[in-house]
Amino acid sequence: MRINTLQDVREKWDGIYQERDGQAPGTADRVLLENAHLLPSGGEALEIACGLGANALLLARHGLHTRAWDISPVAIGQLRAVAEEAGLDNLRAEAVDVMDHPPAPRSYDVIVISHFLERDLAPAIVAALKDGGLLFYQTFTRTRVSDGGPRNEAFRLADNELLELFAPLKVLVYREEGAAGDVTRGFRDEALLVAQKVT
Repeated sequence: MRINTLQDVREKWDGIYQERDGQAPGTADRVLLENAHLLPSGGEALEIACGLGANALLLARHGLHTRAWDISPVAIGQLRAVAEEAGLDNLRAEAVDVMDHPPAPRSYDVIVISHFLERDLAPAIVAALKDGGLLFYQTFTRTRVSDGGPRNEAFRLADNELLELFAPLKVLVYREEGAAGDVTRGFRDEALLVAQKVT
């Protein structure tokens, strides 16, 4: 069951992005930056819950026909302006509630998701990948060493949960350092996965 109504969620994120109006989208997430060499040279890509679209911009600049979905029309409007200014006519930003409108089966060569967690969506994400398609996923974990990220544990991954959610895919890269060793260094408070659909 969804905790908030669609309108509540949209208004929350619209407010956040209105405060950021005029700010640059920032840099792409670590899962994509560190593993961009795995991207295909062409094809169809989708970023789900794109926010201001830093990942989508990287995908489009890489040459992929890219769709960027977010529940916030404000974020989508800002991303469209950035893409237009950059001359990225291969990036299509759309206000979409992915829970009501999941991606169609076998539609994408690449799907990127960061800092968004709807466990019930996992089977649709796997189905939406074409054969050989890649999933790049990064989000918050319950094991953490700082106060960043969502307070609600429901929006955080349990240990190794990304591996379980996307078990049908072949793991290419997985990183989840938890609280082991020197917690002032490394990749903390999050997990990342790059996985491929192999049939």
